[in-house]
Amino acid sequence: MTAQTRGVEKAWVRAIAADSLPVDDATRIEHEGRCIAIFNLGGKFYATSGICTHAHAFLSEGYIDGQTVECPLHQGLFHIPTGTPLSPPVTERLETFETRVSDGYVDILV
Repeated sequence: MTAQTRGVEKAWVRAIAADSLPVDDATRIEHEGRCIAIFNLGGKFYATSGICTHAHAFLSEGYIDGQTVECPLHQGLFHIPTGTPLSPPVTERLETFETRVSDGYVDILV
């Protein structure tokens, strides 16, 4: 299944088995050269760009508290569901991706 957004065709990508990611944890995948972080927040899955917008750090290795992730490098804080930066030094929003669980797998619309 594909979706059209602003002239760019998107498609669902099977990312990980849903039961492989514990609640309140994160992992990262690579898809076509892009690093994507997948978060399991209370049983609901979210996906964002996987690298901090301030400096090159993997957000999947950051500290998760509720719906936020703290960058492991300079402690910038992001709201996971929206990608909104919440504290310095981060000022740029993370790209976010729609997710779904299908046949026991987390799919991401990229």
